Amino acid sequence: MPSLADRLRDWRSGLVARPGFQSLAARLPFVNRIAGARTRSLFDLTSGFIYSQVLFSCVELGLFDKLKADPATTAEIAAMCRLNRRAANLLTTAAAELKLIRKARDGRWRLDDFGAVVAGNAGIAAMIRHHAMLYRDLADPLALLRGNAGRTETADFWAYAGGRADEVTDAGAGVYSDLMGLSQDLVAEEVLSAYPAGRHNVVLDVGGGDGAFLRALGARSRKPQLWLFDLPAVAPLAGTRFAGAGLAERASVHSGDFFSDPLPFGADLVTLIRIVCDHDDDAVVALLRNLHRSMHRDSTLLIAEPMAGPEGGAGSAAAYFSFYFLAMKSGRCRSPAELTELLEKAGFSGIEWRKTRRPIFASVIVAHP
Repeated sequence: MPSLADRLRDWRSGLVARPGFQSLAARLPFVNRIAGARTRSLFDLTSGFIYSQVLFSCVELGLFDKLKADPATTAEIAAMCRLNRRAANLLTTAAAELKLIRKARDGRWRLDDFGAVVAGNAGIAAMIRHHAMLYRDLADPLALLRGNAGRTETADFWAYAGGRADEVTDAGAGVYSDLMGLSQDLVAEEVLSAYPAGRHNVVLDVGGGDGAFLRALGARSRKPQLWLFDLPAVAPLAGTRFAGAGLAERASVHSGDFFSDPLPFGADLVTLIRIVCDHDDDAVVALLRNLHRSMHRDSTLLIAEPMAGPEGGAGSAAAYFSFYFLAMKSGRCRSPAELTELLEKAGFSGIEWRKTRRPIFASVIVAHP
């Protein structure tokens, strides 16, 4: 039987759906303000794709980088971006409405708050560019929801996540490792603020890509030895990046299949940074059981990734990643309770959720063999 709260929400939804009530609400001053705010929110939902394309256009044209260096007039932006005056006016007006740029009193365009954030973070800009591929896959969302979309670009891009690790080439590994590495700084900041990884002696990052997380840890703490494990096509990239960061003497790189191959033994902290969410439940349990076999009793496992839940931003992240993984045809955004169940199935205990400042980027769970 529905709860009283559910019945009240159903009654309110039925009332709001009536055209007569909507007309009355538009005439009542106090209700009008609430209705107006809801109307604008609904319009934003309807216009979301247009907004994302305005953002993509600004990034692809390098507009934020140009304005970060020097403010510019609409005519100057048209020339820099190779647009006609009308198109430049349309783009700048739309970008200003989204608080990406703003027009100063001297008539020149400058960065506004959101544009400044994108200009100051290469990882965000890289993900915005990457979304062009995702949007093509989402052109027919019903086909994805019904499971008859066929092969998708997103699934091909992340071939390893679909059980096709043998299809990962050196070139493909470089492309997606670069993308992950650029966006990893935001995740590393959340993880290292939520958990004192620097107190450990040896940290093994499983599926660590080009070593972005371990490099961030190495920059913060001189204590841990840094071990990385990833596919043979991916792992060599990390060695080059470690050397470039001056971490070659502290870092070692290992390669293999983390579902089945033995992992290096001896780390007192093993990390999975944005790895578990890429895979379906059976694959996750296989991975966790392989980790369990490779860890000593006093070691710690740390999982960091966006998780579903009530914390600020987590619900939005779950809604976004759920459709991303749908296009990727592998993985899902899980709640801490769901991850706990998978960890226990693989033999882990002492499971603890660690709060992060920005769960939209990552939440943290630690566990022990």
